Amino acid sequence: MNHFPARLRARTTTVVLGGLAAVSLSAGPAAAHVRVDPDSTVSGSYSGLTFRVPNESDSASTTKVVLTLPQDTPFRHVSVRPVPGWTAAVTEASLPTPVTLDGSTLTKAARTVTWTAGGGQAIAPGQYQEFAISAGPVPAPGTLVLPVTQTYSDGEVVNWATAQAPGQEEPEHPAPQFEVTAATAGGTAGVSAGAGDGRAAHAEQTSGDEGDLVSRLLAGGALLVALAALAGQVLARRRREVFA
Repeated sequence: MNHFPARLRARTTTVVLGGLAAVSLSAGPAAAHVRVDPDSTVSGSYSGLTFRVPNESDSASTTKVVLTLPQDTPFRHVSVRPVPGWTAAVTEASLPTPVTLDGSTLTKAARTVTWTAGGGQAIAPGQYQEFAISAGPVPAPGTLVLPVTQTYSDGEVVNWATAQAPGQEEPEHPAPQFEVTAATAGGTAGVSAGAGDGRAAHAEQTSGDEGDLVSRLLAGGALLVALAALAGQVLARRRREVFA
C-alpha cells in the first residue's frame, strides 16, 4: 500500500526535475560561439586557421559566414579550403596605409572571405560547420582578432566581433582570436615550432573545454545529491505525519 500522498510525490518530482533543468541550462552556452583554431601561432609563419561555426538558432539555418581580415597587419597570402556545398570568395581591398612585408610594400590585401551555402547545405539547428583558410605571414606577437559575421535563413545577422580583454568576462558575441607568439631563433626551427605551438594551443583549448565539462558535471552531481537529501528529509517528515 502506498502511504505517501500523491501531492508529495508530485512535489518531489518537480523539485528533482527543476534541478536537472538548471544543470542542463547552465551547461549549454559554454559549448557555443564561433572560435578559431590556428595550427601555428608563430609570428612570421604561415598558419592554417580553422573557424568552427555552430548554429545557435532553434528554427533557422546558417546560410552565410563572412570572415574579416586585419588591414593594419594584413596577410600577404590567403587561400581557402573547399567546403562541400559551399562557395567561397576572397575579396581584396586597398589598405588604409601601405604596409611593408619582407622588403616589399603592400597597398592592397585580402579583406574578407565569404562562404555561402548552396541548396540544402546550410548549417541546420543543432549542427556546426568548419571553415578554414591558409594565411600568412602571421603578424607580430600580440592578440590577433578575426571578426566573423553569421547570417541565418530568417534574416538574423550575428556579429562575432567583440574582442575579449585578458582577465575579463567573455562578451556576448566574442570575436575569434588567438595570441601570436614570437618566432624562435633560426628559420626552419621557427616554422617547426609554429606547428607545435598550434597543436599546443589546440590541446590547451581542448583541455579547457574538458575542464569546463567536468566542472559542470561535478556541480550537477552535487546539486542532485543536495536535492536527493532534501527530498529524503521531506519524505521522512511526511512519513512521520502520516503514521503519527
